[in-house]
Amino acid sequence: TGHPVTVAELDGEIVGWGSLGPFRPRDGLRHTVENSLYVRHDRHRRGIGAALLADLIARARAAGHHAIIAGISAEQTASIALHRRFGFTEAALLREVGRKFDRWLDLAYWQLLL
Repeated sequence: TGHPVTVAELDGEIVGWGSLGPFRPRDGLRHTVENSLYVRHDRHRRGIGAALLADLIARARAAGHHAIIAGISAEQTASIALHRRFGFTEAALLREVGRKFDRWLDLAYWQLLL
C-alpha cells in the first residue's frame, strides 16, 4: 500500500509496532493518514511508544502528508497522553461506537496537522 510499518525490538523480541494507513478511501482525503500503535503490555512506560510515534510522524512529514489522525479508545489515557505530548489535539469523541469485553466503548479522534 506504500504506507509504513515500524517495529520496536528488544532482546530479539518484537515488543511494539506502529503503522500509518489511509484515513479514508476517498481521493480528497489522500493527504491524511491514520496511525496505529501497539506496545506489549509488559513493556509499557519505557519510551517505546514515544519512539514509534516519533518515527511515524517523521515518515508522514517526509511523505508529504498534511494530517495524522489517531482513533483511541477514550479509556486509553496513556495513549491519549502520549499523543498529546506530540502535539495531537482532540478532534471528536464518538460515544459507544466500539464493543469489547462485553461493554460499549467511546472512541476519541485526535489529530496532528503537519
